[in-house]
Amino acid sequence: MARPLPEAELQEAVDLVGDWSPLQGARIFITGGTGFFGKWLLEVLGMANRTLDLQAEAVVLSRDPGAFLLDMPHLRNQPWLRFHLGDITTFKAPQGPFSHLIHGAASSDAREYTTDPVAMHRTMVEGTRRVMHHVANQGSIRLLILSSGAVYGPQPTDLIRIPEDFPLPAHTKAQTPAEIYAQSKRMTERIAAQHCDQLGYSCSIARCFAFAGPHLPLDRHFAFGNFIRDAMQGCNIRVNGDGTPMRSFLYTSELAAWLWALTIRGSSTTYNVGSSEALSILDLAQAIGKEASIPVQVAHDPMPGQTPSRYVPNIAKISAEMGLTPKVTIDDTIRRSLSWHLGSTFSKHSHPMRHP
Repeated sequence: MARPLPEAELQEAVDLVGDWSPLQGARIFITGGTGFFGKWLLEVLGMANRTLDLQAEAVVLSRDPGAFLLDMPHLRNQPWLRFHLGDITTFKAPQGPFSHLIHGAASSDAREYTTDPVAMHRTMVEGTRRVMHHVANQGSIRLLILSSGAVYGPQPTDLIRIPEDFPLPAHTKAQTPAEIYAQSKRMTERIAAQHCDQLGYSCSIARCFAFAGPHLPLDRHFAFGNFIRDAMQGCNIRVNGDGTPMRSFLYTSELAAWLWALTIRGSSTTYNVGSSEALSILDLAQAIGKEASIPVQVAHDPMPGQTPSRYVPNIAKISAEMGLTPKVTIDDTIRRSLSWHLGSTFSKHSHPMRHP
């Protein structure tokens, strides 16, 4: 059962969005609203409703609303939240008009696109077609499509931050699960953009990179989540590779704020969403280890002469157009994450993690 998110962080996100008035009385359809991103989006919207009296309604597509509410019981019986039962590839259109749509239904679990990449591809592509088919019946609607920085393919090692205008790879037969995932995301972008062009709808696309904070799974392929899990268990923090890949991490309250800001006032274009401040996986592990007083164990040394891989966005566009820049440091991100998982304010002195 997940804890409610800290009210101070929810208010932080509400304040960061700024002007919520375009969502006054809005009716918002959300796919992917029960996942990592969705939990933050819903709790921030709930806070905005409470503090700003928005009277906005969220309708969330879900195959199993009961399971979601067992995990998030504090969202049960909220007057602004209701669920529409269905699968992303087969659901029937919910009744009534919507003013906004956030389409984020897709698995980011590496286990799924490794074990059955074809099914993952079909879910994302056919799900997007299904969503856009129903959108065509709306008189007017603003859309936000949640995509991924994976669409760029491997980032050139000499490119410090990858911008939105970087050429996307040519459409060729994908050979690996990661390539299938990236190609699926590129196809969902094209499907959504083509439909919106034909219908005259406003459609922003968020290419999301790496994030850290509450609700990030601790048992998947996310390095930050794995390291937090190790720290909470009092184990050595394990770096499975050599620790050289360069990544950046945007804190989840800022992620939610940026996505709501794009929903409200984003242009019909593509935006990178993430932090531009890179650090190595080893540096991340050592920062978490230092905060939790836990040793770090690296699987193997770097290969001589090998240039580290990078996955770091250029966010100049969203900063210039939307006034959004990261403010939560990686050290604060670590402390906040540990505090949420432990249910109290974290201090390595008052909450020793290491087993005696």
